[in-house]
Amino acid sequence: MIKVLIVDDHTSVREAFKAMFEEKDDFCVVGESANANDCVLLCERLSPDIVLLDVCTEGYSSGLVATENIKQNFKDIKVVVMSGFDEISYSPRAKEAGADAFVYKSKSMTFFIDTIRKVLNGEKYFPEPKTIPLPKGETPFTEREMQILRLICKHKSRGEIASELYISENTVKYHIGNLLSKTGCSSVAQLAIIMISSGYINPLY
Repeated sequence: MIKVLIVDDHTSVREAFKAMFEEKDDFCVVGESANANDCVLLCERLSPDIVLLDVCTEGYSSGLVATENIKQNFKDIKVVVMSGFDEISYSPRAKEAGADAFVYKSKSMTFFIDTIRKVLNGEKYFPEPKTIPLPKGETPFTEREMQILRLICKHKSRGEIASELYISENTVKYHIGNLLSKTGCSSVAQLAIIMISSGYINPLY
């Protein structure tokens, strides 16, 4: 029996996946949570074979950070990261975090089941991102740069970013400088336009 842990902040999503697994004779949902911060404790207590994990859960807890923690503590547990947001940065970031697969929630339930079975057989799945004007490498930005980039795309000022992330404006300025350098952009406005129009950042998230 394949033991599954589902972590998603939407009850309806968890219920849909539970219903899907209940139709399969070889799957068993051993637990669920709305918060990615619970993952390590639940993995220790429930010993799932696979964790189905949303990229952003309750309280903006990060599924990517949770993935790293799971992989550091439980080498044999497989992790499939998923998202309902069509943001192309997620796939390479999930891969770098150590996930075994990344799947958009828009995919069919059959696709999810097939992907999970492949992952349990040792395969990986990460959709190829669209070509965007960024430096070479799977994840060209640090996690802090991604936080600042996301806030820039929400049209936050330097002071607002500093306040939200509990860092100084000089630190924000430093990271923005790095972002401009990495992308070759000449201004924050140009950076936001490129990130949003390319689909690299979803400003609604």
